[in-house]
Amino acid sequence: MMDDYRAYIVFGCILAYMVMCIFVGLWAMRRTKNTSDFFMAGRHLGVFVTSAAVFASTMSGFGFVGGPGIAYKSGTSSFWMMISISVGMCIMFFLLGKRLRLLAGLTNSLSVPEIVASRYKSNRTGGLMAIALLPGVLIYLAVQIKAMAVVLFDLLQDLDWTSSISLEWCFVICCSVLVFYCVTGGMVASVYTDFIQGIIMIGAALLVFYAAMTTLDGGFTEMAQIISEDDPESMQPWGTMGMISCLSIYFIMAFGVCGQPHVISKLMMTRKPEDSRHLLPLSLAGFLLSAILWVSIGITMRAVVVGDFHLPLEDADQASSAFLTQYAHPMLAGVVFAGLFAAIMSTADSFLNIGAAAIVHDLPKLLFQCELKNELTWARVMTVIIAVGAALIAYFAEDTVAMLGVMGWSAFAIAFVPTVALGLNWRRANRFGAESSVLSGFVVYGLIFFNEITLPFKFHPGAFSLLVTVTVFFLISLATPPDYIDPDIEELLEL
Repeated sequence: MMDDYRAYIVFGCILAYMVMCIFVGLWAMRRTKNTSDFFMAGRHLGVFVTSAAVFASTMSGFGFVGGPGIAYKSGTSSFWMMISISVGMCIMFFLLGKRLRLLAGLTNSLSVPEIVASRYKSNRTGGLMAIALLPGVLIYLAVQIKAMAVVLFDLLQDLDWTSSISLEWCFVICCSVLVFYCVTGGMVASVYTDFIQGIIMIGAALLVFYAAMTTLDGGFTEMAQIISEDDPESMQPWGTMGMISCLSIYFIMAFGVCGQPHVISKLMMTRKPEDSRHLLPLSLAGFLLSAILWVSIGITMRAVVVGDFHLPLEDADQASSAFLTQYAHPMLAGVVFAGLFAAIMSTADSFLNIGAAAIVHDLPKLLFQCELKNELTWARVMTVIIAVGAALIAYFAEDTVAMLGVMGWSAFAIAFVPTVALGLNWRRANRFGAESSVLSGFVVYGLIFFNEITLPFKFHPGAFSLLVTVTVFFLISLATPPDYIDPDIEELLEL
């Protein structure tokens, strides 16, 4: 009986989630009184809220759409990708957890580029990092907005009274909700919606895992047997992607976590630096519980397709929607679709915030040695402008989603892993090494990407570019005179 109302249930869950985001924005507006509140949530976040914000930002829409698609297409290689990101989170907390928060407090920094400027005692280096942020922010944000609009459009087509709503209006609706709570409440609204979003994601993932496990009578054992009989390679550690290709992807995913500004910026927002030791187990547990959705949906759909229980998918990214519409209870489908929106928005709001901070706070201060008057007002205005710009990119650029998959994670890793993750742990690092590494990494990656060069053994270009940028970082730093470091900062680097 409930199947007859599936579309209405799913729409109701998503509508309730969007209304919740609006109310959080209104609540957070009263707590956002200055730019420190807007960009850093006043550095007063508790452990549970920060942990949820970290893993929710890490998941993004990829975990609910791309992850199952990879599992469907490549088999168990996606499982090891989940493990590599988990390892990356451990590396991130080890290198940056406490140190980033201490530096933020010591230098009164509101952003990662400002931290970089203080570390290398160079506004130019910090400004370069702010500039490097912006293309990635726009691309990531454009993809998230497009994903929300497309999902909402598909859902509305199943309802008689909303089927006439165009894709353009779906862009407007999704972008408006996102902008409203980000403009009104800034980072305060972002992290508290991330907290709720994280809970939704965990609940959705656990429910999906149970539903997937019971799809076939023999559970995952029967699924593994069916897939192995059809293609034994897909159930091996490297899946169908090959060892070198997988290892290169695992490398960029593991070490790339340290270079994701929307994730590492959350480490600067806790009440106390020592809170960092509690963040890792909580955020890692949240991520792993959420990420089981990757494997459970992807493997289930591959098994039912191979076992002739379901028609082959035209596109691997249809794995999630196919499972939810065919094998999941309507209420579960509603919760998971709300989880999908939560995963997307938890990433989108973070990028809106760091993008506005880069333009309104970092670039004027670091490159022009001035500060904007009425900075909070300009931050809100720039949040709207960035969102509109990203929405236009998403609407007119057909390759945006593909661009994200190829460039997003890798681009940020190239820019931030050596300069931030390594630079805050190696005293000998200097501004020449930092600037050279960023520029060389982007040049190499751009040459590979735009010339469509295929590396031997399908070695991932992002991983190759990261190896280049790290090598340049060390060589140039060792070959050039060391920078002067403030004694207080030097003491923190030696912790």
